[in-house]
Amino acid sequence: MYAERASRLDGAVVWTRTMPPPAPGPAAHPVLPDGCMDLLWTNGKLYVAGPDTQAHPAGETPAGANARYDGVRFAPGAAPAFLGVPAHELRDQRVDLAELWPAARVRALTGLVSGTADPAAALENAALRHAADAPPPDPALRAVARQLAAGRTVAATADAVGLGARQLHRRSLAAFGYGPKTLARILRLQRALALVRGGLPYAEAALAAGCADQAHLSREMRALAGTTLGAYVASANRETPQPSGSSTTA
Repeated sequence: MYAERASRLDGAVVWTRTMPPPAPGPAAHPVLPDGCMDLLWTNGKLYVAGPDTQAHPAGETPAGANARYDGVRFAPGAAPAFLGVPAHELRDQRVDLAELWPAARVRALTGLVSGTADPAAALENAALRHAADAPPPDPALRAVARQLAAGRTVAATADAVGLGARQLHRRSLAAFGYGPKTLARILRLQRALALVRGGLPYAEAALAAGCADQAHLSREMRALAGTTLGAYVASANRETPQPSGSSTTA
């Protein structure tokens, strides 16, 4: 079971996911790359989910099945300033927050979340307090994420934010964990899947999202998600409400 809501933290999402015990039949649909990073709480510990380049099985780490996960999913490009760590250092990783922050700070944050009736809300409150003292995200890179999410090309995006190709690539690594071309592919796949989940046929969703055709979308699904469109949609339909996507959840 998955549920999410908009956070009071700018551009973020607060989510909760409960993994049932293992059962015969198809597995829960995978967590797909989405350009985001998450601060998550499970099994009494705080973790960071770095930016993904491949899909992850739901519930694979750190608590496994029959566990609850609560998280704050940051907007693309926002988490590195909050965490004080470049995104590319956490790419495709799930890291104990104690490896990134001083132990005393992690203990204090753990105390705020532990034992509450609503860990997701407590985690959001703690994130809001920390964000107030952290440097703001790079506004140019937030603009890059918005441009690419809207379907702009990398070249047009670079022109719009006034960055050269090399500078855009370097700053994208720090903000998103990968270069702008990879981010553009990930966000295009997310656009297409959102349209498919809304009922649009695969071919129409592919074109509307910016793919050349349905075959192009199918190749991207294989490359970035490791599955087919049909298999993903079938598994996603078993879990409602639908996640917006995330590299995030465990």
